[in-house]
Amino acid sequence: MRESIWVILLLGFCAGTSLLCSAAGDGPGAAAHAAALIVVNQGDLNISVVDPASARQTATISEEQSTMHGHEAAASADGRIAYVPIYGNVGVGQPGLDGHEMLAIDIAERKIAGRVDFGHGVRPHCVVYEPLSGMLYVTTELDQSVTIVDPRTLKVVGAIPTGQPESHMLAISHDGRRGYTANVGPGTVSVLDMKARKTIAVIPISGNTQRISISNDDSMVFTSDQIKPQLAVIDTSSNKVKAWVALPFFGYGTAVTRDGRWLLVAMQHGRVAVVDLGTLTVARTIDLPGAPQEVVVRPDGKVAYVSCTRAGQVGQVAAIDLAQWKVESLIDAGKGADGLAWAAR
Repeated sequence: MRESIWVILLLGFCAGTSLLCSAAGDGPGAAAHAAALIVVNQGDLNISVVDPASARQTATISEEQSTMHGHEAAASADGRIAYVPIYGNVGVGQPGLDGHEMLAIDIAERKIAGRVDFGHGVRPHCVVYEPLSGMLYVTTELDQSVTIVDPRTLKVVGAIPTGQPESHMLAISHDGRRGYTANVGPGTVSVLDMKARKTIAVIPISGNTQRISISNDDSMVFTSDQIKPQLAVIDTSSNKVKAWVALPFFGYGTAVTRDGRWLLVAMQHGRVAVVDLGTLTVARTIDLPGAPQEVVVRPDGKVAYVSCTRAGQVGQVAAIDLAQWKVESLIDAGKGADGLAWAAR
């Protein structure tokens, strides 16, 4: 995830159609070496490109046709290409159109460089670039799998069954050996052997679970219970829930700080919980606008960004100073601000 403040998510929510772009900067490639934060605006069916230095939106990329859109994105190791699965036009588990492709976007040139066609409607959602294998792993919900894509050829090269429906989000261990999917409707987590391409465990969580992340040392996996306001902490050595962290409100997206000491949990009702990973307790909460969705920690470890959806209003991204534990800025994005991605230099 590096490069450009421009196209980085560019066609994030396009159903494979051409896009219209507007920005406060120059043309394609003008800021090809600047870091950027990408915000997926589901309500506006477009993407915001945010300059982290000035803490402002510098571009939006909109669809000409909006029958289907993407929710998440990842970038290539060199930051030149952004990969955006096109999910559909509804939320997880709801009836609607089923996406069947993923876009590969040239970031500097602001154009579609290629497409991955999964062959039929699979609702591709979360894409993760795994640096050790050099592969892209995409959750393909309707096939109950994680599909493996070679980014060099944009071809599907394999799949890993999850054994569960609605495998929505994916986290991969830092050694590339294990994958973990949050299976929303079943309320489970599938544990995947990424090399052998098989499911090795299915861990019950609750009647519904959302989002997933992994600790820096790969010893713990975190997912938010949607039935009770609590966070499940999975011991990766036993593949069992080892602890529950009581939350003030229902949790959603999570991310670990770079020093590995804290877990940030986006919660309903405008809060982020800061969980001490040593004691597995909530150490503090931080007030935010709207409904926080996703959390991304900047590579330097100094700032965390949280997307915040606000009903009927422009969404915002809260930039949290992790040294002071306070919001240093609120950045306007689009309606339904949701998925985030970091594009580094």
